Amino acid sequence: MPSRAVIDTPLGHIALTWDDDGLTALDYVSDAPVSTPSPSSGLAAETIRQLRQYFQDPAFGFHLPLSPQGTPFQQRVWAALCRIPPGAPITYGQLARHLNTGPRAIGGACRRNPLPIIIPCHRVVPAHGGLGGYGGATRGAGPRIKQWLLVHEKTL
Repeated sequence: MPSRAVIDTPLGHIALTWDDDGLTALDYVSDAPVSTPSPSSGLAAETIRQLRQYFQDPAFGFHLPLSPQGTPFQQRVWAALCRIPPGAPITYGQLARHLNTGPRAIGGACRRNPLPIIIPCHRVVPAHGGLGGYGGATRGAGPRIKQWLLVHEKTL
């Protein structure tokens, strides 16, 4: 049975969802009240600790058990995203060439990323400049959140 908690961050309220296998989702939820996880949830407490560390230090690397649900292709893209270091964004085309696929397919996998920030899809940008898309954020806040994350990591 999945568990959920909502935390306050510099980006607004974020809902964390997890099950016995690991963290399954991170969602931007502007209208949800903050709720603390059960004291028995070590994973939730550790996720919150690591998110706070990331917001203090953009070079911080996450080390959490993750359990995102997706196709084998999406899983492969998400694993590649986790290898992009903070402050070193790459283009959709560069990642596509690395994975022997097309930029649109990379964009689709990024859009379906259930764990933004932790699986850092914000580090993938268009070759022509600009931010590109950023899914997961509510009410059109995606570009603002992606820009915040890139500035936080000192890439813009």
